[in-house]
Amino acid sequence: MSDHRHAGAKDRGAEPGRRASRRAGDDGGPPPENLPPNGGPPRGRKSGLGVGGWVSIAVTGVMVLGTLGGYTLYRNTLSGFNTIDLSGKLSANRPVNETGAINVLLVGSDTREGDNLQYGQKMINAGKRTDTIILMHISPNRDKATLISFPRDSVVDMPACKGETGVPVAARHEMINAAYNEGGITCTIDTLESLTQIPIDHFVEVDFTGFKNIVDALDGVRICLKEPVNSKKAKLTLSAGWHNLKGEEALGYVRLRDYGDGSDIQRIKRQQVFLSKVVDKATSSALLTDPGKLFSFIGAASKSVRMDKALADDTQTLVRIAQSAKALTASGVKFITVPWGADPDDKNRVVWRQPAANELFEAIRSDTEVLPTAAPAGPAKPTVKNEQVRVQVFNGTDTPGRAKEVADKLTAQGFVVTNVGNARPVAGNVPTTTLRYAKKDTEGAAYGDTLAARLSGEKRTPVAGKVKPISTEAYVPPTPVAKPPTTGPILQLVIGADWPGVRVPTKIPDSLKDQVVDNKTDPCQ
Repeated sequence: MSDHRHAGAKDRGAEPGRRASRRAGDDGGPPPENLPPNGGPPRGRKSGLGVGGWVSIAVTGVMVLGTLGGYTLYRNTLSGFNTIDLSGKLSANRPVNETGAINVLLVGSDTREGDNLQYGQKMINAGKRTDTIILMHISPNRDKATLISFPRDSVVDMPACKGETGVPVAARHEMINAAYNEGGITCTIDTLESLTQIPIDHFVEVDFTGFKNIVDALDGVRICLKEPVNSKKAKLTLSAGWHNLKGEEALGYVRLRDYGDGSDIQRIKRQQVFLSKVVDKATSSALLTDPGKLFSFIGAASKSVRMDKALADDTQTLVRIAQSAKALTASGVKFITVPWGADPDDKNRVVWRQPAANELFEAIRSDTEVLPTAAPAGPAKPTVKNEQVRVQVFNGTDTPGRAKEVADKLTAQGFVVTNVGNARPVAGNVPTTTLRYAKKDTEGAAYGDTLAARLSGEKRTPVAGKVKPISTEAYVPPTPVAKPPTTGPILQLVIGADWPGVRVPTKIPDSLKDQVVDNKTDPCQ
């Protein structure tokens, strides 16, 4: 994975690509090149979340929601969608999806060709870029969806890749949307997978023209404004307060640039709130139960949607996504922007803030479904909380530092690690990871089950009988435990060659919680 350390970088890659990324604003003029005086987010550039992104999410969510109740209807209209076969066009070193989650890349194209010409005639020959890059992660248990926004101005290490036509595109240090401008969806997928190590299963791409169809199919979306709007650029005039937006007004709202402090981050949050209202209305709308409305909606939206052929042709995946969407509640859908900071080499660009960005990516990568084991016969075991479990972590492999690494991850989930050490015999790596408790501890199995539930893969059964470690030392947690337990068994976690990893719940890291947008966020932006 790239470490994203851009502070000292001077080589910006090929200048033609960089100039292409610095596209003019919607009014045809150049983007302003200034930051707020207080060091806040960059001003005046087009948002990292463009119109197409909201369309693509709505299309993905609303259309797959309808596949269970109207699957034949969906299949009959699916031929209207453009598809691309990604076989053989992506990197050979892609991360593997071993978690059971579904990751869908949602992109919005800013092309001004065809029906989109009315939204910027001066850019008709400017090609297309993506001002919207969002990764929609549906958890393995299908009860939560996390949508991560990647600002278009993020300067990243773009790997060498093949464009959609098979033409090689050289690696470079560049704005992230240059991957789409120069190599299309294939280079965009390769770039994101390289940077995040999150496997991308499918993609949905939408241009401007489908937006009004989405909103009108939902009979408008209610938004709330803190201040009145009078924007000539967005062609939008609204008073402060609540409004039900349709058609051109809705389009003007999500394209709005000259409002509030003019920052990208404020605009991103405002648009995320808008999308949360789309989700609320779509999941409760009569659209999903009215075949006539659904047919009309899909037929209209299909004209501006493109997806990978594997998704379009995969009945089972479409149904799985539909089932996921039906199980989701509004409170289970959360939006967040990749943590960022100003690029020290270019005040008009941003870089991802570390380690916060990688912590977010790991939470998504490690959201692994725990496969249940058969319930044992006999009386029910007592319920044990993470904070009640004390454990020693021993490394039975020749991978250095693994015991400390695992101890830190368990501590972050509330477990109390007392010791770390080495348990690798001279003969070689311990083949199998085991959870152990003393034979005399009658509650050892119950405590072990609580810890076993946080290990990836098939749930492991705790074993009676401890091992003697080769070496051991006291573990010092990053944050001292206020009141560590003094009773209950002390477990052993012996890490073997088959180590599955710690199951990290799909939750936003504590350092980013104030950046989350969900159905509880103040709707007036």
